[in-house]
Amino acid sequence: MIKMPAWQRCLDPRFGPPKPGQYRAEPEDFWVDEQLDFTPEAHGEHLWLRVEKRNQSTLEVVKLLSRLCDVTPRDIGYSGMKDRMAVTRQWLSVHLPGRDAPPALEQSLNAQGITIVEQARHPRKLKRGVHRANRFVLRLSGDAIASDDFVNRWKALCQLGVPNYFGPQRFGHEGHNLQRAAAILNRGWRKRDDRQGMMLSTARSFLFNQLLSHRIADGTWSQPLAGDTLMLDGTQSVFSIEASDATLQARAAELDVHPTGVLWGVGERGQGDAASYEVSLQQQYLDLCSGLERSGVKQSRRALRMRMLEPQLVWEAGAVRLSFVLPRGSFATAVLGELIEMT
Repeated sequence: MIKMPAWQRCLDPRFGPPKPGQYRAEPEDFWVDEQLDFTPEAHGEHLWLRVEKRNQSTLEVVKLLSRLCDVTPRDIGYSGMKDRMAVTRQWLSVHLPGRDAPPALEQSLNAQGITIVEQARHPRKLKRGVHRANRFVLRLSGDAIASDDFVNRWKALCQLGVPNYFGPQRFGHEGHNLQRAAAILNRGWRKRDDRQGMMLSTARSFLFNQLLSHRIADGTWSQPLAGDTLMLDGTQSVFSIEASDATLQARAAELDVHPTGVLWGVGERGQGDAASYEVSLQQQYLDLCSGLERSGVKQSRRALRMRMLEPQLVWEAGAVRLSFVLPRGSFATAVLGELIEMT
């Protein structure tokens, strides 16, 4: 059995561990708004719905829309999976060629606590991962926010960036998803055992977090190393370097480029000093790495660091409200993990 570790925080060397805090006492304390960088074209076979939901997962909404619109779940598209214990806004698409939505659709959704914020037609299905970013508004309370260093922690994250960890929800309660992923990979991954590819994603996320934690411990997570693959901030564009220099170090300090870590799969291993972290990872988790390679999933890269856009901190009675925008695929819990001991 693979144990879930306590991954390194980047601010602990400066401030020590954070004090306990609460961040999701009510769904309204965790608000997420998915942001696209385009708008539907107002015509086509697919009805796009921007919905607001409370205490419901994305897949629960998909099942409900499937039933109400008399289509299969495959006919419904969504870009990202949103938290259940939260108030979230996101787009979904429903394939309705040659017909309108059921007349009572909005009323039926309202009865389940789901509100249609806007809707429009579009020629194509909404695909996974096409949204640009997510805006978060979080309400925190507890001992952590009363700590003298809380504001300084926040300012440091705004200045230095945030470790781009996958959130704990990816691994399930007490790492249940990770244990399941390990079992599936050990016996040989098959599509029928993992229709959505979530077990592959879980295993790759765990390995990435381990690599990131090691680089934080070594103080190399935010600075380019020889052999690193760097990612341009705000894009998925990457380039490899043979050696680091003053120019690259300065660009990293300005959050213009970020070192990346491997999302394990079939592909060439890294080079130079950066490659040592991948070698160590493979030696420690040989079964996971081998199982992912046998599955055929292609290797890719993920930034080790993320930059918060439009960060704001507002004090309220007995609480603090944080708002910021993160690139798609990044987790607000990575920000919170540096500010509070989550309870």
